Amino acid sequence: MTSAERAAEPRPSGDGPVPNMSARGLALADETEEAALGLVRTLCAALSAEGIRYCHWKSNEALDRSASGDNDLDLLVSRADARGFEGIIGRLGFKNARPPSNKDMPGVFHAYGLDASSGKLVHIHAHYQLVLGDDMTKNYRLPLEEAYLASAEQGPIFRIPAAEFEFVVFVLRMVLKHSTLDALVSHQGSLSPSEAREREYLLLRTDPARATSIVLEHLPFVGRALWERSVRCLDQGTSQRVRIATAYRLERALAAHARRIPLLDAPLRLLRRGRVIVRRRVLHRPAPRGHLDSGGALIALVGGDGAGKSTALEELRRWLSKDFAVTEVHLGKPRRSLTTSLVQGVWKGSVRRGSRGATVAELVGSQASSISARTYVKLVQHAMIARDRSLTYERARRAVSAGDIVIADRFPLPAVTLMDSPVAPRLLGTRKSNGVASRLARLERRYYERIGRPDVLIVLRVGADVAAERKRGTDDEAVVRLRSEEISRVDWSGSGAVLVDADRSKDDVVNEIKSAVWSRL
Repeated sequence: MTSAERAAEPRPSGDGPVPNMSARGLALADETEEAALGLVRTLCAALSAEGIRYCHWKSNEALDRSASGDNDLDLLVSRADARGFEGIIGRLGFKNARPPSNKDMPGVFHAYGLDASSGKLVHIHAHYQLVLGDDMTKNYRLPLEEAYLASAEQGPIFRIPAAEFEFVVFVLRMVLKHSTLDALVSHQGSLSPSEAREREYLLLRTDPARATSIVLEHLPFVGRALWERSVRCLDQGTSQRVRIATAYRLERALAAHARRIPLLDAPLRLLRRGRVIVRRRVLHRPAPRGHLDSGGALIALVGGDGAGKSTALEELRRWLSKDFAVTEVHLGKPRRSLTTSLVQGVWKGSVRRGSRGATVAELVGSQASSISARTYVKLVQHAMIARDRSLTYERARRAVSAGDIVIADRFPLPAVTLMDSPVAPRLLGTRKSNGVASRLARLERRYYERIGRPDVLIVLRVGADVAAERKRGTDDEAVVRLRSEEISRVDWSGSGAVLVDADRSKDDVVNEIKSAVWSRL
């Protein structure tokens, strides 16, 4: 049975639900209410309480996934209520964000909020205008926002538009997305599984006569004939020739409401599809991510061995990188630069030659006899490590300036001396050093002085016994205990650091870190 035939099946009069779908409708409502996150419930309740005209405008077959934070909240909001809407989401802790430049559209914005109990980010994809089309360009606006909102009714959680309005917008979206020549040529001509489910969901709820009347009243430039052809385009049996011709006609009908003329939009879609193919299959790079309007930030996780820094960092990276541009750096073990490799190679070679005949004094000067060759090698090594940490910090800061969120595993701090700090003072002690050793010590110190403070500092504190147990058999127990005790002894007051008790379970620690980080971004 075709879409047109199913949509034309007799429906009961009135606006009530289709009888054979009432059980399924009730099941979907129950699933949505049960899955809803606390933040989503609070948001929708606040919107209703303040009379904000909005609705969840698409993908309502999967409302449970939107309510649970697994899908975006695709909200259509009346432009007249924009100020009130943005005030509510601001009070609830949502942060505005910008998508990658090629997905940034007028009348559409993104905001993210943290549901503290689950640790999930809730993504509001809000529209003041119905902008739709091919995923590569989203070129067309449908000017029926106020009528769409007026049709909405309150559901268990969200306000939901009338099925006929949703069906009209769905059909036009799918024709523009899947029936154009470039979509069919690039194997994008079929509905995805979720789109196919949405089609069936809407067909069983839509009165075809009412859907047609909506098109004639609010989209007269589309008209009856083109609308009926568009509905048929969603049937698998419709020929490609008919689908391409229908998409072409629809693009022309909507040209007055396009961001760019159709003649320019088609090649742009092809260009962007080509870029996606190159990025995925040739360069193997992930898709570009968005940025928070508040800018980037450098987040540092510090703690002794066994505090769970690496685990917490991985959870933080996975959580944020789903939506935002995230860079990960290791300031404890920075990437070795070419200069470091060359210098260390030369010094090690010099020491090996010295052990075969040359004296240390011949290697570094006549005053070197009181300092061993091994000490000189370590001074050079740690000066180069300091340089690499400084360079890594500079790269991280550049990424932050570009809007990225940078997460650092370990971070040099003046108060912490047993990890990621100058080593020359400990190597030289109170011995009188010659000019070379002093210069190496000063060089190491200057590199560390170039490293500023992170924007967000998370300090994981763990008891020495717990740390030793976690690192048993993998590290020197005495060193593990010393580093853990030092972190606990430091007076962090006035540093702005977030102190986290890492003796607890992984989930408790990670959720506390997420809340602390989100509140500071």
